Amino acid sequence: MFKKITDRKIKVALIGCGRISKNHFDSIEKHADNVELVAVCEIDRPLLAEMEKTYNVPAFHNYDDLLAESDADLIILCTPSGMHPAQTIAAAKAGKHVMTEKPMATRWKDGMDMVRACDEARVRLFVVKQNRRNATLQLLKRAVNEKRFGRIYMVHLNVFWTRPQAYYDQGAWRGTWELDGGAFMNQSSHYVDLLEWLIGPIADVQAMTGTLARDIEVEDTGVLNVRWRNGALGSMAVTMMAYPKNYEGSITILGEKGTVRIGGVAVNDIQTWEFEEEKDYDIQVKEANYQTTSVYGFGHPLYYKNVIDVMRGEAEPETDGREGLKSLEVLIAAYLSARDGKTVSLPLEY
Repeated sequence: MFKKITDRKIKVALIGCGRISKNHFDSIEKHADNVELVAVCEIDRPLLAEMEKTYNVPAFHNYDDLLAESDADLIILCTPSGMHPAQTIAAAKAGKHVMTEKPMATRWKDGMDMVRACDEARVRLFVVKQNRRNATLQLLKRAVNEKRFGRIYMVHLNVFWTRPQAYYDQGAWRGTWELDGGAFMNQSSHYVDLLEWLIGPIADVQAMTGTLARDIEVEDTGVLNVRWRNGALGSMAVTMMAYPKNYEGSITILGEKGTVRIGGVAVNDIQTWEFEEEKDYDIQVKEANYQTTSVYGFGHPLYYKNVIDVMRGEAEPETDGREGLKSLEVLIAAYLSARDGKTVSLPLEY
C-alpha cells in the first residue's frame, strides 16, 4: 500500500524552472491549502536565484543535493524529457513520489524502467496529461463512454502550430533525439494521447516524418495513420511550420450515430456536435468552449486536484506511469514506422 498523507500539506519540490514551470507554480498556489512548495532546483544560476527570491524556498543547483536534503514528498519534473527517466529513478530510490511532465521519456525501455523503479520503491508516478481535463474533451470523453457515436468509423487530428528556429535555439537540448524529441514526441504528445484515451487500444501504426525547415535533429512535420483494434481508422497531421502563428489543434470523430469536431488553437472550440439521440448535457457544449492563446490549456490545476486526492488516499490516479506508457508506446511505434518505412503493430515487445 502507498502511504497516505492526510494530516498536513503535501510538500513538493519543483525541478526545472523553464517554460512550463509557470503552470506548475500557479497550480501549487491555487492549491495552497493542500500543497506546499519546499524547494526548487535549476541549473541556470541566475534563474535559480530569481526563483529563490520569488518563492522564498531553498534553491538547489544540484538535483542529488535536493534529494538528499529536502523533505519533499513529491518531486515535480519540468526538465527536458530525456532527463525524466534518470531523475524519476533517483527520486524513487530516495523514497519520493514523482510527477513528470510529458512525455515521460523518449525511449520505450526508459519509460518501463521508470514504472518499475517506482513500483519497487512503493512510490507514486504521475504523468501530466492536463489536456484531458479540458471541458471540451471531458464532454467528448463522456459521449464516447456512453457509446453515443455507435460504431466509430474514422478519427482525424490536426496540430498546425509554429515553432521558429529561435524556439529551438533557446537551449542546446531542444530539437535533439536524446533529450527532446520532435513534433510528435514533444509538441503533439497530448494529441497522440487522445488517440488511445478516447478511442481505445491501437493495433497498427504507419508514419512518415520530415525535417523540412528547422535546423534540428528531429522532425518538424509528420503524418500518422492508425488502425484501432475495434476496426476504426484514423490519421494525424502535425507540423510546427504553420505561418504565421499557432493555427489549429483539432480532433474530428465520425461515427455511425454521431459526428463531433473540436477545433480552435488547442481543442478549445466545439464546432460540430451532432448525435442521433440528444442528451441533457448537450446544452453544455457552448459553455465548454473557451478562448485561449495558450496551447497548454487550463488543465494543470485540475490535474493537481487529482494528484492531491490520490496522495490523500481519496482517489485513483487519472494518469499514472502505466497510463503514460500508452501514449509513449504509440509515439515509439510511429518513430519506428517512419524510420523503417513499415507498419508497426502494437503492443511493442516488453
